[in-house]
Amino acid sequence: MTATLDYHDKIAVLTLGDDENRFTPAWLDTIDVHLDAAGSNAQALVTIGTGKFYSNGLDLDWLLANSERTEWYVARVQELFARVLTFPLPTLAAINGHAFGAGAMLALAHDNRLMRADRGYYCFPEVDIDIPFTPGMAALIQAKLSAQAAATAMTTGHRFGGAEAQTAGIVDATATESELLDSALDRIAAVIGKNPATLGAIKTTMYTAVTAALR
Repeated sequence: MTATLDYHDKIAVLTLGDDENRFTPAWLDTIDVHLDAAGSNAQALVTIGTGKFYSNGLDLDWLLANSERTEWYVARVQELFARVLTFPLPTLAAINGHAFGAGAMLALAHDNRLMRADRGYYCFPEVDIDIPFTPGMAALIQAKLSAQAAATAMTTGHRFGGAEAQTAGIVDATATESELLDSALDRIAAVIGKNPATLGAIKTTMYTAVTAALR
């Protein structure tokens, strides 16, 4: 299943897919279309996966088969991070399962994160798979996490379960699988109604250095 967009009253819910939700070029195109629609028709945005995965991030098989397009592909991915980071609506990642690598970075680009309590890991495995962080990716992680949490996550490849991720400040709260979406909707409903132009301008100013590094 590809990514889909639904609405719960004034909240757009972007479901990333029902498999590993890796960042294929086609998936990135679909996400951009859905973000356009959410920005025009909603007052807040929640992203969520289905089943075992939130997102496993980069499509390494595609990269291996298209190595001559690596620079283009990384730029596309980083543009998605920058767009979500400065999205002019309140955003929340409802992390239903594993969030690895670029999938974990996508969740970090949201304003808030809610993670399933009993299953799934939040992990930056780059140190173990020999893929150094780009300056933009490092800037995103370091802007969102404490210095100690960022150092641990980036240099050890540690897999954080939900409760540990909350303790480390990687996610804001946890919920059971059955309550994850409802809890996400309740949390973000409390902050809807902001002027999109103002909110977008505030985020753009807050993250000027990060978006410059990403772009």
